[in-house]
Amino acid sequence: MKKRMFTDTQIIELLGGPTKIAKICKISVPAVSMWKNTGIPADKMVYLGALLEQESKGLVTRKDLFPESYHLIWPELR
Repeated sequence: MKKRMFTDTQIIELLGGPTKIAKICKISVPAVSMWKNTGIPADKMVYLGALLEQESKGLVTRKDLFPESYHLIWPELR
């Protein structure tokens, strides 16, 4: 995964905060809050990638996040 333009904390806030992300990912709010210190797991970033691209208005793209594998994860981006 490429170095991100935003910190994990900024990404969490940009996507609506821990409560919203927890609902999207079907996990607990404390688990999402912990990501501010431990980092957003890659599997969750795959899940949130399209939303992050949309909410950042294209500043962060799925191709940026996963330059080696984006075409496997999101074939429509080829």
